[in-house]
Amino acid sequence: MTNVFIIHGAYGNPEENWFPWLKKKLEKLNHKVFVPKFPTPENQSLNSWQKVFREYEQEINEDSMFIGHSLGPAFILSLLEKHKVKSAIFVSGFVGLLNNSTFDEINKTFTTKEFDFEKIKKNCKEFFIFHSDNDPYVPIGKAEEFANLLDTKLIIVKDAGHFNMESSPEILEKIKKK
Repeated sequence: MTNVFIIHGAYGNPEENWFPWLKKKLEKLNHKVFVPKFPTPENQSLNSWQKVFREYEQEINEDSMFIGHSLGPAFILSLLEKHKVKSAIFVSGFVGLLNNSTFDEINKTFTTKEFDFEKIKKNCKEFFIFHSDNDPYVPIGKAEEFANLLDTKLIIVKDAGHFNMESSPEILEKIKKK
C-alpha cells in the first residue's frame, strides 16, 4: 500500500476537479489517500500551507507518492527538500511567476523561492510532468522549464486545458504502472 498525497492549487479544494474521482480510484487499488484542504486564496502562503500539512507529515515514507495540480507541484517541491518519496506526478505545474498579477501575488511565496533541486532530485526517485498544449493559465514554456529543472520528460496532453476530468485517466494509468 502506497500513501498518496493529492495537493490542489490556488483557488482549489479537495472536492473539486478530478481529485475526488482519483481518490476513489486509488483507494480501490488499496492505497491510502490524503487530500488536504489548504487556505486559498485568502491567507494563502507557503507558510500557511506548511502549517496545514504538518498533520500529514508522519504519513510520508519512501514508498509515498505526491500528486500536485497547478500550484500544488511548487508546494510539493518544498516538501521534497526534506522528505524522501517514491514518485511525484505534477499536473500543470510551474515555478517562477506567470506574468498574471492575480495569480503571481498569491503564488509568489511558493514559486519564487530558491529550491534545492539537487536535494529534491535525490529525495524523489521519479518525476512525471503532465501539461496541456492549451493550458490557459500556465504557458507551455513554464512546463518545459519545470521539466528541465527536474531532468525529466514533459508529457504533453492534447487539448486538456488546465486539466479537467476528461484528461485525468492518463494520470491514473501512470500511477497504476508505478
